[in-house]
Amino acid sequence: MSAARGRSAGARARPRARTGMRVARARREPGHGARSGRLRPAGCAVLTVSDTRRGAADTGGARVARLIEAAGHRVLARAWAKDERAAIRRAAAAALARPGVEVLVVTGGTGIAPRDVTPEALAPLVDRWIPGFGERFRALSVEQIGAAAWLSRAAAGIAGGRLLVLLPGSPAAVTLALRRLLLPELSHALTMLGTASRRTR
Repeated sequence: MSAARGRSAGARARPRARTGMRVARARREPGHGARSGRLRPAGCAVLTVSDTRRGAADTGGARVARLIEAAGHRVLARAWAKDERAAIRRAAAAALARPGVEVLVVTGGTGIAPRDVTPEALAPLVDRWIPGFGERFRALSVEQIGAAAWLSRAAAGIAGGRLLVLLPGSPAAVTLALRRLLLPELSHALTMLGTASRRTR
């Protein structure tokens, strides 16, 4: 009889344990991403840094634009600049100054080759860096390219109240960055920056 009562008590205890797990998950889930659905589409610009990739040859920039629009946001401008500091900074400043632009995604020039100067070119525009973006991107990149991930200088920062994201130029890299990092938290990031509240006024 005692064994039967023990089995009966155990049967009653298990549903309570499962119920507790459901409650714990429900408390964790309403987080960063849960707020994104109530916000309007973000205004984005895409800048490709390359001496050769323009127009149809710019597969990385085209991929960025498609992913942004597929997520329900708007691409307000696309631009191109050569791998030269002054040209990159000038093009980025113009994109950030465009009305409605809250996010600028820059592709190309984030490696360590001599002409990879995008981070240096845009550093004067950045008010604050967001180190976690580059750290997480390199961690995820290990799945794609192995140990070579540490050679990337992908980064993100805040420039004049706008979000600035620096990515490699390859379609695979920008797909990883947008799908796994930028787009899931974009609306939340803009809310924190205050751009989302300005859009809804």
